[in-house]
Amino acid sequence: MSDASRFVRACRRQPVDATPVWFMRQAGRYLPQYRAVRERHGLLEICKTPALAAEVTVTAVEALGVDAAIIFADLLLPVEPMGMRLRFVKGEGPVLDEPLRTAEAVARLRSDAAAELGYVAESIRLAAQQLGGRVPVIGFSGAPFTLASYMVEGGSSRDFLYTKSLMWRAPEAWAGLMEKICSVLEPYLLSQVEAGAAAVQLFDSWVGCLSEPDYRRYALPYTRRLVQALEARGTPVIHFATGATGLLRAMQEAGASVLGVDWRIPLGRAWEEVGFAPAIQGNLDPAALFAPQDELRFHVEAVQREAAGRPGHIFNLGHGILPETPVENVRAVVEWVHELTSQGQG
Repeated sequence: MSDASRFVRACRRQPVDATPVWFMRQAGRYLPQYRAVRERHGLLEICKTPALAAEVTVTAVEALGVDAAIIFADLLLPVEPMGMRLRFVKGEGPVLDEPLRTAEAVARLRSDAAAELGYVAESIRLAAQQLGGRVPVIGFSGAPFTLASYMVEGGSSRDFLYTKSLMWRAPEAWAGLMEKICSVLEPYLLSQVEAGAAAVQLFDSWVGCLSEPDYRRYALPYTRRLVQALEARGTPVIHFATGATGLLRAMQEAGASVLGVDWRIPLGRAWEEVGFAPAIQGNLDPAALFAPQDELRFHVEAVQREAAGRPGHIFNLGHGILPETPVENVRAVVEWVHELTSQGQG
């Protein structure tokens, strides 16, 4: 993808003709086109079939007019070649059978099977081909801590008791788990770049459960390893976490070009917290997309005021698009952001 794309330029804090917009989970259940595909295919089937994954990725771009496409995949895909069984239970979400609770279980994991995830790189190649350079494709994975927490908890959690117990009671096993995850994620993400991803987003969905000292000890070194491997190739990395406003300065130390923030902190304050050094992505509350359009526009304008016209802002939500979100409101946000920033203010 050409460096002239407004998304890539914003990642590098370069001037743009308008603030770029994309949405986490922009290819999802709220889109009729995606629901039509899901009527015929399961979630994992779509992820593992490059033609289908590329189709839903590109369809979302065409439906919304966004400035970047994020490849359709699931952050838990790497656990399967590592030796865990992943399934999705209606009303419950992802479930990993036989979660990791002991050093012996960690020792049994594979760390040499990243090539088995090649279907994601192929999905990126197809999507980039279909988009024809009109917008860049973003690759992604879960960050090491978030992937590890799913593997230890066996699914979602509120208190992350098993995860923290493993960290504190068996630090060598925890380090072994994180090393194995990195050994899979690094070639996995680099293969996405080689297939045509113009940037990569690391989703650290659960890292907000950690204190800053624990984040620095148990998570930061491994995220930094992945970020450095990608940034060394000239690939911008977006480092995104939820519920982690107390960790922003520590997260910045991972070295990503872009810091993604949720809606729990004003965007300007978050950017100031990290010295305006990285680009910043965010941070409209996903629930705002359900508001009447006059109220929704108020919230969009508020985010733009927080960005204050500085180079390096990528407009996004503070988390993924929710099911049942009105598509017309998503389209309106794209139009408003471009309108508000197309006079050299983006």
